[in-house]
Amino acid sequence: MESVLAAWQVATLGGIVSWIMISSCLNVTQKLRSLLQPWVTHYVIIGTPFILQIQKYQHKFLDSLFSGLSCVVSVPFYTGFLPVVFWSGHVKLARHMTLLMAFCDYLGNTIKDTVSAPRPSCPPVRRVTATKDEKENALEYGLPSSHTLNTVCLAGYLLHYVLSYSQNNYAVTQFAGVALLCLLVGLIAVGRIYLGMHSLVDIIAGLALGLAVLAFWLTVHEYVDNFIISGHNVLSFWSALSFLLLFAYPTPELPTPSFEFHTAFNGVTLGIVAGVHLTYYQFHHEAAPLIFSPQLSIPAFVGRILVGMPTILLVKFCSKALAKWIVPVISNTLGIPIKSTSYIPMLNAPVKGKESDKIKQSSYAQKLFFFSGQDIFDVDTGIRFLQYAGLAWSVVDLAPSVFAHLRL
Repeated sequence: MESVLAAWQVATLGGIVSWIMISSCLNVTQKLRSLLQPWVTHYVIIGTPFILQIQKYQHKFLDSLFSGLSCVVSVPFYTGFLPVVFWSGHVKLARHMTLLMAFCDYLGNTIKDTVSAPRPSCPPVRRVTATKDEKENALEYGLPSSHTLNTVCLAGYLLHYVLSYSQNNYAVTQFAGVALLCLLVGLIAVGRIYLGMHSLVDIIAGLALGLAVLAFWLTVHEYVDNFIISGHNVLSFWSALSFLLLFAYPTPELPTPSFEFHTAFNGVTLGIVAGVHLTYYQFHHEAAPLIFSPQLSIPAFVGRILVGMPTILLVKFCSKALAKWIVPVISNTLGIPIKSTSYIPMLNAPVKGKESDKIKQSSYAQKLFFFSGQDIFDVDTGIRFLQYAGLAWSVVDLAPSVFAHLRL
């Protein structure tokens, strides 16, 4: 492995750093928001009668149907679904869907917090939040619809994979697949309006962005895959990229959970990339045993799930506990003033006297972060990032090692 980054890697990282600095100095987020927010808000307001028209058909069955569909295409669902895909032997599909999910999550949430456009006003709109996940989603801004964006991209890529894997060139089969995809996207879009979570402008934006992202991903996914498998400086480059993406995120008008979701999937991506790169020829190569084959029977696959799920949950718990100890120690050693919103209650206590004077002093480490515009750093971000990086690594490295040991 080369010891220095390639020119394109340096250019990529340098471009992100430059963007962070320029956008911070020129207040790019605020300028974009002042331009886009009034326009989007106008269409949210004038779209309210359309939502009320759809909600006239209110029924318990429709409440359950659309709430269930929202859960099936939600981030928590994919978080539980993707490890199962990895362990089924379709490792290429799993890693691409994970990377695509992280890309959609970052792009969608970046636009949400940049525009900071409201969701439909409730009342008069009736908002149905049947699950904890939906209640958290309701705290985010509206445009674009993440559910629509994610469904277009992930279901679209799944269809592409199935047709390519089966090498099915029949027009009837391809038409049926596209028709099912359109039906699913249509149900999700109507459901988001029916549940009072989005306006029509949010759905249109999510659909347009989803189609653009899917087209882009289908163009570059093989290049990304080849880099992860056999590229140079994969771990160093992706670690630096993940770190910078924590800063290359807009500050919303009001706090939302969107940045937390981005942090989690950013960590997941790093864990997946690192694990696949290090163990590709052991567990993730093209000849890996597939489900329903003699090498991976249904009982063995069920055994993988029964062993793998507790394993990754244990790693998630341990990595969180370890991160809660390591991150504050490193921050204090570097002289970075820190706080914790939820993970470490003692860091929420007000700082007085000499400790307050120390925080006011500028250290070299703080100067390195001048582009962030923050005086005190929330260690919850680092803890969450390491926690989910450890979780993802266990899915593609630790758990398969356990499976191999148990002959599953």
